[in-house]
Formats: sequence, C-alpha cells, structure tokens
Amino acid sequence: MEDILREIGELLLSSIPTIIALLIVWTAYRLIVHPRLQQVLAERHTRTEGAMEQARLAISSAEERTAEYEQRVREARAQIYKEQQARRLQMLEERQTALAQARQQAQEMVAGARTALDKDVAAAKAGLRDQAGQLADQIIGTVLKSTAAAGGH
Repeated sequence: MEDILREIGELLLSSIPTIIALLIVWTAYRLIVHPRLQQVLAERHTRTEGAMEQARLAISSAEERTAEYEQRVREARAQIYKEQQARRLQMLEERQTALAQARQQAQEMVAGARTALDKDVAAAKAGLRDQAGQLADQIIGTVLKSTAAAGGH
C-alpha cells in the first residue's frame, strides 16, 4: 500500500507543472481571447438582430405592396364591371329602341295593309253591286223573256 501512496504522490507532483500550465492557459484565455470572443459574439448577435429587423421590414413592405396590388386589382375589377354594366344598359336601350322602331314600322304596315284592304273591300263591294245589278237585270230580262214566250204560246 505504501507503494501505491508513493506512486500517487509522484503522480501528483508530476502533474503540478501541467496544472500550472493549464491555469496559465486558462488565465491567458480569459485575458486575451475571451473578451474578443464576447465582442465578436455580441457583434454577431447585433448583426443577426439587425438582419432579422431588416427581414421584418422587407416582409412588412412586401405585405403593404401586396395589399396595394390587391386593392388595385379590386378597383380594376370594379371598373371593368361598371363598364360591362354600362355596355349592357346601352345594348338594352338600343334593343328597346330597335324594338320600338320595329313595332312602329309593324303598326304602320298593318295600318297601310288595313287601308289597302278597306279600299279593296270597298272596290269589291262596288264591283259586286254593279255585278248584282247587271245579274238582276239579266235575270229579270230572262224571266220576262220566258214569261213572254210562255204567254205568247
């Protein structure tokens, strides 16, 4: 057991230079590297935050532009709808006007046809009266001839 303790003691004595070297390295790190590393990390954090803020601003700007674009699209659609509605109303008015003109022409044609028909009926009646008178005269002449021929016999 004494050997073991002696070897542990030797190990501890031989590790003292390593412990001192480790403490020197750690102190040098804390004095030389650590502050610069903290500064670099802080700067990196600041830049990252700045980049994230710029990204948020860019997203916000893009959303505003998108909303503006959508508003313009809605306005354009509304304008197109108004123009289509105006064209429909104009076409409806033109159709109503054409229909009214066609009705007027049809009424004029019907009135003209009635007038012509009335003239034709009047002429036909006058012709029938004349023919009836002539037929009556012929019938009377024929009846009188047959009565005179029958009476003279």
